[in-house]
Amino acid sequence: MKILVTVASRHGATREIAENIAAAAGTALTDAGVWSQIETRDASLVTSVDGFDAVVLGSAVYMGHWLEAAAKLAETFVDELRGLPVWVFSSGPVGERDQQADEPSGVADVVMRLGARGHRLFGGKVDHHALHLTERAMVGALRVKDGDYRDWPSIRAWGREIGSALAVIEVAGSRS
Repeated sequence: MKILVTVASRHGATREIAENIAAAAGTALTDAGVWSQIETRDASLVTSVDGFDAVVLGSAVYMGHWLEAAAKLAETFVDELRGLPVWVFSSGPVGERDQQADEPSGVADVVMRLGARGHRLFGGKVDHHALHLTERAMVGALRVKDGDYRDWPSIRAWGREIGSALAVIEVAGSRS
């Protein structure tokens, strides 16, 4: 089973999420006795989804929107992706939150158009030293402190869920 985990990340924190999802999915597939090859690629570098049996697509969220590379990939390959098992994730909420963060704008439409099996919204990471001037001004205005708001156990658990679901698909397909 060949799986593409593709991601749009501005400073690398969302890519780290994608890498953890890929590793956890691979472990779940191996544990289920299913051979897999998982590739993690930047969304801007994906020129085709041919040859892949499943796709996980993720993006960092800035100002409530996905990065252009992820949105463009979903739009460009909508027909191909509709024929594959697809999962979608977003990364971006930062700071202490008492309530659930809002879904990024347009992501519900992406999930629907791709027929995605799920969408997860994970916390992001803020390091003022890595931000551009305008980004520093924005997080400063929002009074967001530096920190890693990613929930690694939840991220890895979701990756294992994906791997387990793909193992069921693979085993069911081999019995047909």
